[in-house]
Amino acid sequence: MDLLQLLLALTVLLVMARIGSAIFSRFGLPGLIGEILMGIVIANIIVGDWSFMEDALGIVLPDPITDPNDAGSSIYQVVYAFAELGVIFLLFTVGLETKVKDLMNSGKAALLCAIFGVVVPFVLGFALIMGTEGNMNHALFLAAAMVATSVGITARIIKDMRLMDTREARIIIAAAVIDDILGMIVLAIVKGMVESGELSIASIAQITIQAVAFVLVIIALCKWVVPRIYDYFDARNRALAAEGKTPMKVNKLALAIIVCLAMSALAEYIGLAAIIGAFLAGMLFADHAWEWELEEKIDSISTFILPLFFLNVGMQVNLGSLADATVIGLVAVVIVLALISKYIGCGIGSKIGDKSLDRSSCSIIGVGMMPRGEVGIIIASIGLGIVVEGQRAMSEDLYAVVVLMSVITTIIAPPILAKMFRKKYQEEYRILPEDRI
Repeated sequence: MDLLQLLLALTVLLVMARIGSAIFSRFGLPGLIGEILMGIVIANIIVGDWSFMEDALGIVLPDPITDPNDAGSSIYQVVYAFAELGVIFLLFTVGLETKVKDLMNSGKAALLCAIFGVVVPFVLGFALIMGTEGNMNHALFLAAAMVATSVGITARIIKDMRLMDTREARIIIAAAVIDDILGMIVLAIVKGMVESGELSIASIAQITIQAVAFVLVIIALCKWVVPRIYDYFDARNRALAAEGKTPMKVNKLALAIIVCLAMSALAEYIGLAAIIGAFLAGMLFADHAWEWELEEKIDSISTFILPLFFLNVGMQVNLGSLADATVIGLVAVVIVLALISKYIGCGIGSKIGDKSLDRSSCSIIGVGMMPRGEVGIIIASIGLGIVVEGQRAMSEDLYAVVVLMSVITTIIAPPILAKMFRKKYQEEYRILPEDRI
């Protein structure tokens, strides 16, 4: 590997990622959209036989269809390794924001909102692909990608509007967290079914039991074991301080990273996705994440490697596939289904869970659950990397569809949600005499 070329490639990639992120952040949109679009630009700058990505940066994508052992160029392997670590740390930070007690106290409305918000998109996505092309693997991964909700994007909107204390906001946040966990379980089931090639009740039951057991064990650890460990070391350090001895000091960031990587490896080993282990690892530290400043410290690491994940997502998109009218039509249909399925599913689920919610509240909750953000893209990228009997579990065309669906739902939902909140809570925005300078 040419070290000079690797360093130049990483420099160019990170500069372009920052430019894309800055442009979209300036308009109040998630920076990750700009990073994905920059990746698409990088992969599709082609003049004759010259490719910017391959000839200028030395990044050659693998082609596991023609050669199952093809891992791409050495520079791409480094970029891919950083990208995978980036998404692991991303899901770890999501876990850091997910406290078990919040899940346990989320209420019936949030629980049913999350369940309906998973079932309805999955069924519609699965039916769409089975009805058009009939490929089971493609149908499973598209359906799984449509399940996801980006809790970070919705939470940012609500927080910026200072409406975190509203009933709708509490239901949305709790439901999105439960949705993440259900989405991880769906991903584990889909990944296991596709890789095993079986669709029997026994195989589904086995994968489901593994995934659910893994989640429940971590929740049990979070609720009963981890607090006692914290209390033990806290009491021991107080006792040592009282005796005039130096308390034990642990590098909390190093501990968190070790646990994150170990649980990611364990999840991968037992047949689940590594990101599931990372998410659950974050939950172990959630109660003390703020005290230990873990989110800020992990974000410092992610600032470097996470943009490479979203760039890599974009670099997998071949714009040539969108020249097909059939693919463009599929993009439009999937986007409509993605928006409608969350709006209807989550709205109905929340209404069943809490009869006192009016129509406007159910609509706000439905719109708040629409953004797919990074989670749907992560699921699609996993499917793109799985090859079964010479075919990708997620075709390149469908992958491009999912990326566009995730990007567009993330752009569309925030302004609609903000407008609906302002309409319902007009008093929050009324300028009173005492507010004037």
